[in-house]
Amino acid sequence: MDTNNWRPGQAEPAMDTADWRTQWPLDYRLRIVNKMLDELDTLMRHLPVSGQEGWNELRKIAVRFEEKIYTGATSQSDYLRKISLKMLTMETKAQTAMANNLPSNSAENL
Repeated sequence: MDTNNWRPGQAEPAMDTADWRTQWPLDYRLRIVNKMLDELDTLMRHLPVSGQEGWNELRKIAVRFEEKIYTGATSQSDYLRKISLKMLTMETKAQTAMANNLPSNSAENL
């Protein structure tokens, strides 16, 4: 997984001392995206995704999602809360999908 090329968008907010983004080191955003990609990698093992092409698409989605949350967040805690909630939702949906795809242990299958 090569995320070294990814850099935060060029449309950074104006340097306003009241804006939380001016206090947030850019490498934190990269670490957040990498964490999301680690989680997605784990989830991909259980979901039907078409190889490298599927992984690249998930990576683009993660980057776009992070950009959207970063731009719309009102504070660092709001940013982290929204990212965390989305990751939890994705994990829950993946676990539900995996459970639904498991064969039943009923007597009919014996």
